[in-house]
Amino acid sequence: MPDMQDELIGILKRTGALITDSHFVGVSGRHMDTYVNKDALLTHPQEASRVGELFAELNKDLDVDAVIAPAMGAIILGQWTAYYLSKIQGKEILSVYTDKGEGDEQVLKRGYDKAIVGKKVLAIEDVVTTGGSVRKSIEKAKEAGATVVQASVMMNKDPEKVTEEAIGVPFNALATMTVASYAEEECPLCASGVPVNTTVGHGKKFLERKTTV
Repeated sequence: MPDMQDELIGILKRTGALITDSHFVGVSGRHMDTYVNKDALLTHPQEASRVGELFAELNKDLDVDAVIAPAMGAIILGQWTAYYLSKIQGKEILSVYTDKGEGDEQVLKRGYDKAIVGKKVLAIEDVVTTGGSVRKSIEKAKEAGATVVQASVMMNKDPEKVTEEAIGVPFNALATMTVASYAEEECPLCASGVPVNTTVGHGKKFLERKTTV
């Protein structure tokens, strides 16, 4: 999907969501020098809406009844995806999300588990480095009695490791961008003394955990 990838990268650049040349910590805990700050994207409703429309166009031929997304950033994109899929397919497609539970768990609350019983579901995620969050939301959808027919992500930052086999269901992405990521003990940025970015990403939480250990 080169046209979709080019358009998405343009959106991320225009909204200031694609940031390079710093020391970031992702939600997975891995360190990297490039970060997609979806919060910057989501402050621009028209651009966020267009990303949801791209998701819908990419998955327009799927027979689905609902879209599920993990908290937090993907919730808005999941809503827009369901909206545009509903328009394309001429039927109502529900939108639900998993909340963050204890630790790094995802949980279905608010009656969403009952809303997707017996339904065919598309799982949406914003950015994946390891795919952990979207896998957890898929597991919760299956536990609720839904059938997850596809997982679709905005940006896959490790296309060699985050694959259909790793996610466990058919899988696609609006864009791929290979970004090297490292465990803390292997991180060359840490070794070089590059300060952790505490403005975007999960660097602040990472440093707070280090000071309490």
